Amino acid sequence: MTKEEISKRITDIGIVPVVRAGSTKQALQAAEAVCKGGIPIVEMTMTVPGAIEAIAQLAKTSSKEILIGAGTVLDAETAQRCLDAGAEFLVSPGFDLATVQLAKRLGKLIMAGALTPTEVIAAWKAGSDFVKIFPCGTVGGAKYIKALKAPLPQVPMVPTGGVNLNTAAEFLQAGSAALGIGGELVSATALKSGDTSVITDAARQFVAIVRETREKMKLQ
Repeated sequence: MTKEEISKRITDIGIVPVVRAGSTKQALQAAEAVCKGGIPIVEMTMTVPGAIEAIAQLAKTSSKEILIGAGTVLDAETAQRCLDAGAEFLVSPGFDLATVQLAKRLGKLIMAGALTPTEVIAAWKAGSDFVKIFPCGTVGGAKYIKALKAPLPQVPMVPTGGVNLNTAAEFLQAGSAALGIGGELVSATALKSGDTSVITDAARQFVAIVRETREKMKLQ
């Protein structure tokens, strides 16, 4: 997929599932579960044991079905390894200039992390395609996104942290381009028990919220 196509899918679906799991097997099960629920996107974080191997395996078996991202990417070296393994986009909890520059040079989509207005502007000016607002829930949630969007309407923001079934609509109404959702979607308990239907059901609920909220926003 081209960077533009990847950007469009993330925006259209409106949800980036953040996978944190105790094993490669669980991470792959999580990816399959969210895809079944209507979210063909996954952010495989580097905190997963064997994360890069999981990306490679997913790329071989599900590359046409699932848009694979690498998350918690802290440096350019790790970013390169993830891309080599088959990741199609990169996500970081913070802003690392060298990583953004690598993504730009290779024509790959990156979602650099930021929190303050200064950090958001720095990440955007450096070339981040989206800016991940993290940890958003602890600094005001949807109200914080609305406050940031007022002076920075041109920056596509993806809040992560504090997004759940009760707050998702508020985050979208505040101007979020998409939502980064971790444990509220990819349940650690469900992965440990092996009952991934819980994750699939949650994915369906989040997809419905995005669709319904956006339809209402068009009418406003």
